[in-house]
Formats: sequence, C-alpha cells, structure tokens
Amino acid sequence: MEQERRPVGATLRRPAYLYAGLIGAALIGIALVLVPWFSAEEQGAVAPMRTIPNTDVNPYGANFFLPREVEDWKRERTVSMAAEAGIRWAKIQFSWAEIERDGKAQSDADLDWTKYDKIVALCERYGIRVIARLDRAPNWSRTDNTVPGSPPDDFDDYGDFVYAFASHYRGRVDYVQVWNEPNLWSEWGNRPVEPAAYVELLETAYRRAKEANPNVYVLSAPLAITLGEPHPDEGKWRAMDDVQYLEAMYAAGAQPYFDILSANAFGMSLPPEDPPSRDQLNFSRVLLQRQVMERHGDSEKAVWFNEFGWNSPPDDMPDERALYGRVTEEQQAQYALTAIEMARRSWSWAGVFSYWYFRQVGDITPDLADYYFRMVDVDFTPRTVFYTYKDAASALATAGPGYHQETSPGVEWGKGWQNAILDRASGGACAVAEDPGVTLTLTFKGDGVTLVALKDSRSGILLATLDGKQVPGLPVDEGGNSYIDLYSAEMQWQAEVPMVSGLGEGQHVLRLTTSDSANPDSRGARTAVDAFVVSTAGPLGFPYAQVVAFAAMAIASGWALVREARRSSQ
Repeated sequence: MEQERRPVGATLRRPAYLYAGLIGAALIGIALVLVPWFSAEEQGAVAPMRTIPNTDVNPYGANFFLPREVEDWKRERTVSMAAEAGIRWAKIQFSWAEIERDGKAQSDADLDWTKYDKIVALCERYGIRVIARLDRAPNWSRTDNTVPGSPPDDFDDYGDFVYAFASHYRGRVDYVQVWNEPNLWSEWGNRPVEPAAYVELLETAYRRAKEANPNVYVLSAPLAITLGEPHPDEGKWRAMDDVQYLEAMYAAGAQPYFDILSANAFGMSLPPEDPPSRDQLNFSRVLLQRQVMERHGDSEKAVWFNEFGWNSPPDDMPDERALYGRVTEEQQAQYALTAIEMARRSWSWAGVFSYWYFRQVGDITPDLADYYFRMVDVDFTPRTVFYTYKDAASALATAGPGYHQETSPGVEWGKGWQNAILDRASGGACAVAEDPGVTLTLTFKGDGVTLVALKDSRSGILLATLDGKQVPGLPVDEGGNSYIDLYSAEMQWQAEVPMVSGLGEGQHVLRLTTSDSANPDSRGARTAVDAFVVSTAGPLGFPYAQVVAFAAMAIASGWALVREARRSSQ
C-alpha cells in the first residue's frame, strides 16, 4: 500500500503550477535566444537541473567491509580516509544472521544492533550517509542450509527484520537495499533463480519498510551482470542474464515496490564509452536495464550503481585468474572518473556510484583478482584511484550557478536533518529539521542565493550567516543574528526566499541554523528545505543564470505536479 507522503494541511494550487511551468518555459526560451550573445566564459556554467528524484546527489560512494573489521581504530581510520577522499556514501551489508541470530525475535531487545550502531554513528560523525544492504538470512529461518545466507522459507520473517531495521534506524539510515544479486543461485539459495519469487520478497520488504518509516527509500537488489548459465533442470537458470531477469521482474509486478533501481556496472577490460550490447559485459550495459525501465513506464526513477569499477591485477596474474578483466592502475582511476562524469552529463537518471571497494580487512588475498579493486590497501596505503576521487570530489563540493536540490554535492547536512519524501517537492523530497541548533551548509560560487522552502503555520526561524558573518539585507534579532522567518498562515509549497545577492563571482559559505525561537503565531518550529538557487550576473549586469535558474524552478514545480498525477493514475 502506498504511504501518504504530504505534510498536514498541504494544498496543491494546480493553476499556479501550470502557469509557473509556462512562464518557466518562456524564460528558458528567452535565455536560450540570448546565449549566442555571450561567450561561455562570460555567461558562466549553469548546472543542469536534475528533476528525477535521487539524482541531484553527491555521486561519490564506495562499498565498505566495516562489519568484518574487529579493531575500532581500523574502522575509524578507514572512514576518516574515505571522508578525506570525498566519499559521501557508504554501502554496508547489515547481516540479518548476525542481528537476529538466536531465533525469531519477540521484541527489539532480542536483536543485537551493537556493532552496527557503532558503525552508523561513525559514518554520521564523518558526514557519510549509509546505504544498507539487508540480506544473509539466519539458519533458523530455513530448513535447507546448504547455501548459507540464502532467503528464508517464510518471506514474512524477512519482512519483520526489515521493519525492525527501518524502525531502529529511522531518520538515520534512509536507504535500504532488498537482497543482493538474486539472479545468481549462490545468492538465491540451493535452487534455480526465480524472478517472481524475488518480487514477492521485494514487495514484502517494501511494505514493511514503509510501515516503519514512510521516508525510507527502498532500492531493488542489484543484478549480477552475466550472460546466463543454465541449471541442470531444463528451462531453469543457475545464473540468469541480468536484462532478462529485470524484464521478468517487471512482468511479475515489481514496479510499485522499489524507489531506486540498483545496478552493477563493472567495466571489465573496456573503457566506459564502449557501447552496450546484449552479448557484452561492460559499464554501459546498464543502458540495457534502463531501456527495460523505460519500456515499462518507469523512467521517473533513479538508477544507483551498487558495485562499480575496473580491476587492475598485476601483469603476472594469468588471464584465467583475472576474472574481471585487466586494466592498468592509472586506467582504473581514469575510467572510474570518466564514467561518473559521462553519466552525470548524459544520463539524467544516474545517482550514486558506489565504487567496489574502498578497503578490505585482509581476508581477500593477493592471489585473487578481487584484491585489485581496492582504493586503499589493507595497510592504509592509498592507491591512484583514491587521489583521483579526492581531487574530483573536492571540485564538485562547490555549487555553481543553477538549481540545486537539498541533496546536491554543495549542500552539507548537519546531524538532526532528516529526509522527508514529498511528491510536491522538486526532487521528490526535502530536508526537515525540528530541533534547534541544527545546521545546513551551502558552499557556492556565484552572485546570490535564493532558498526554496516550505512555509506554513508550523514553520520556524532559520538563523543565517554568510562566510561567518551577518547576511547583508536580512533582518537581525536582538542577539545580532541575521535570520529568516518561514512562518506563513497558509501552506506555501516551494516558497522562494531571497537570501543574498550582489556578491560578484567569488566563493562563499551560507550556513543556516534552526533557532530555538519561533514566530509567535507559529504552531511549531519545523524547517523544510527543498532546494537552493545560485545565481550569477552576466555581462552588463544581465542576470542570465538567474533567469535560467528561476525558470528551472518554475518547471520543477510543474514537474512535481506531473509526477503526482502519474502516481495517482497508477
């Protein structure tokens, strides 16, 4: 059952949205006519607006084996190095078999979260968000344990675990992946793979996750890229072609039961530009899965890359042991960076890229090809790809002119901000805070900033600083703090609040902090941030980027209406 995902009292002013879309289209048309008048250097680069939810995000993520690490200082150093490299997403496996090991839990007290609580807290401390992979069923949940970790006999047992997880980490872990590579018999158990059965598991997990936390995002299981391997039973598979499997998932009714498609994208020995083909394993193979989504009317969902990268085994490793292809270490780094840049430029549906992998704990030996994916050696020696990521992530951390969702790379959430899924928001969600002293930071380069926020009778006050000082033009309270009051007697979704202008083209830091005071008429102190618009002044003072940005904002409002209409018609 789809959850209600709107704030209390929310109203949708359809004519306003439609007029906004028309005006936005007209403004963009005018701006495009003016483009030839200005050189690229003069007009500045306007960031492309990403309207598909979960795509305007920091793309730099990685897979981590932190639960396998037994020494706290090694976990600490691993995560601190990841933060240094600009990694902002940690893909981590949460083992059901470890958390609920002693039989069916009767309450949360029967679940052991201790190790994982420490890992989540560590990632939070370094500003890294967690993507939780939930799998590895405990032995008590199956009668056949010949393949450890395979799915349970009763999918409701898994659903109960997903509910417990989403409840326990509500507001802290907002992204959960339901199982892993179910198109392989080794992940699906001692039986042929079966897409319809996985869809049943996915539906169960989706329902229970949303019951526990309506603001959690459910990711489908990534499919192993494979051309298929027949099962001894005629007409069945030990490993099913990933494109064929995804098609079968849609045929079995998977579409309503995931928010983001997970995909694996290993480049093997080929460059990222190598075109997709049904008989070829390469990075661009993900385009074939995207085509399946589009054929089934699912183009408004993002694709996140669960495992991604190239392998650089030594020259003396025999080809038969180099299972993932072979590139040089320099190519490994450049291909990864090129792939991300290419996807962000050309694929409007691409989101997070979780590199495989950041660092392992010493259980993968140098005689295995898997050893040579790493960003950092077991002894914490950085490899070439570490430095490549660090340089690229640093450049992306400053928001340029354009429209930026609350999840954009230039936006940093302090502890206390939580995700709120809202169809009316421009990117399908916004950042919400209700406690005082919670900080949201925008690092930008441009002439000015406009905040896009929700204003209603429950909204509070945001204190604001620009480069550590009062923000020119904003009112100042008795304590000398510049501020904005988001209170409104009526709902104003996507209210534009000018913050600052006339800065020139330098780099600045805008910091917003929730206040412990509120408008006397406000019934609360909630703050909901949807986006930021960074503007720049063109030649002769013409606000070229500002026109484009506000036009984009208007179209985003209209697109939110379209997205809602599509959902309601399904």
